[in-house]
Amino acid sequence: MLNNRIVNLVAPLPKSGLKSEPQLSPSQRQAAARLQTICTLALVSCCGLSIETARAKTLDFAGIDRSLQLHRNNQFTSDNRSPLIAQNTPTPSPPTAPPSSPDLKLPNDLNLPKTGNEVKITGRQSITLQQAIEIAFRNNRQVQVARLTVDRDRQSINLAQAGQAVRVGLQSDLTNAGSALIFGNQSPLTSSGSTTSVNGAATARYTILDAGRNQSSVRAAEEQVRFDQLDLVRVEQQVRSLVITAYYDLQAADSSIIISQASVRDATRSLSDAQLQERAGVGTRFDILTAQVQLATANQNLTNAQSQQQTARKNLAQILVVDNNTEFTAADAVRELGTWKYSLEDSIILAFKNRPEAEQQLTLRRVSQQQQNISAAANAAQVDLIGSYGLGKSLSTGTSVQDNYSVGVQLTWNFLDGGAAAANTNIQKVNETIYENQFTTNRNQIRFQVEQAYFSLGSSQKNIATSTQALTQAEESLKLARLRFQAGVGTQTDVINAQTALATARGNRVTAILNYNRALANLRTATVVNE
Repeated sequence: MLNNRIVNLVAPLPKSGLKSEPQLSPSQRQAAARLQTICTLALVSCCGLSIETARAKTLDFAGIDRSLQLHRNNQFTSDNRSPLIAQNTPTPSPPTAPPSSPDLKLPNDLNLPKTGNEVKITGRQSITLQQAIEIAFRNNRQVQVARLTVDRDRQSINLAQAGQAVRVGLQSDLTNAGSALIFGNQSPLTSSGSTTSVNGAATARYTILDAGRNQSSVRAAEEQVRFDQLDLVRVEQQVRSLVITAYYDLQAADSSIIISQASVRDATRSLSDAQLQERAGVGTRFDILTAQVQLATANQNLTNAQSQQQTARKNLAQILVVDNNTEFTAADAVRELGTWKYSLEDSIILAFKNRPEAEQQLTLRRVSQQQQNISAAANAAQVDLIGSYGLGKSLSTGTSVQDNYSVGVQLTWNFLDGGAAAANTNIQKVNETIYENQFTTNRNQIRFQVEQAYFSLGSSQKNIATSTQALTQAEESLKLARLRFQAGVGTQTDVINAQTALATARGNRVTAILNYNRALANLRTATVVNE
């Protein structure tokens, strides 16, 4: 149909007053056929340029979002990849919002699967980054252990406080005593030679002087709980960073598939152009073979991107510690996730204020100081106030119940222990110095991490602008290379180089966006500002 329209445009030329030869030679007819073919290719190219440009520009923010959403809704395998490549993909409608909080339970099954059906992927769920973080905080083993550690050490405070309370005990006994069981004569006081009695006593003890041992134990336990709470914050930030990295890796794999699909479409079009020119006599078999190699390479890159996507999905599921038979897809679009409103200096101060690592070393230092007091108190005197009240009755003689009491002060003083207390004190002093040195190391490391993330954020933001400009230039370069090749003044190599440059520009743009998001996430993690 299109060729007939081109012929109609070329054929009426003699009727405009120009004289036409009644008969054309074979060379002239071949030249006319070539002219018609070139005009056909030019018209097809002009008609398709706007479509091709629109396809290339879909790698912008909105385009990548739509392509990724379409890829999530229309997952393909190696068996049905070809039909997707052969046909144009319509623009899907905007994606609907995912559920607010997926209900994913923590698996506690201690049995190993025994059949293939037990490890087969049975479900697929699309989650946002925020949902992934919430699931990880609920299921991740490290987070759970950190929370349990806080609960456990809180009981240590109660244990230490018990040493400052009054300790009351009860003791009772039932005894039978006698004499001359085997040798000698029985006692004349009893007919059976034995007596039976029951006794009971209540005792109370309260430490009134212990050189600060109990008080230091309570403070050490409280500082240990403080350390555990800070460690919980550290573990949560670490898990958050792992989830964010895995999620962005999944987005990168999804984008790589979209870019690979675009490269396959470009290579398919180049192969079609080369075949048309070869049939028109203006192309060569070499151009067709070159285009076929380019198409095969694009298909291979697409297959590799699919493999990377599957790996990224399983990596995310492993970090979330959920059912391994469920496959996760990224619901968030690839876009810039906000800006950083603090300066470098304010970011460093904010990190010093919020980061738990440096404060943890100060907490351990205070624990060590309390342990020094406890060790030194081992050689000090301890004074206890003790009292008891007892009841006793002889069941053999029938006497009445008798009671007794005692009140007193007990002094305990281990003034010679072979140097054990002094050695323990010196050990804790060394530990205190170690924690002070570690504090300095952590402080410098925190500052470096903030500076590294801050500089990376700035460079990534510049790279987004640069890659956007490079993408526009690569699209224009490919358009011109195709026009030159179709007009016979360019080569297939120029088209292939332009296609490769366009694929690189598309990948660079997505990489710049994801690197910006990674740098922003690292900066938020380094300052514990979870916006």
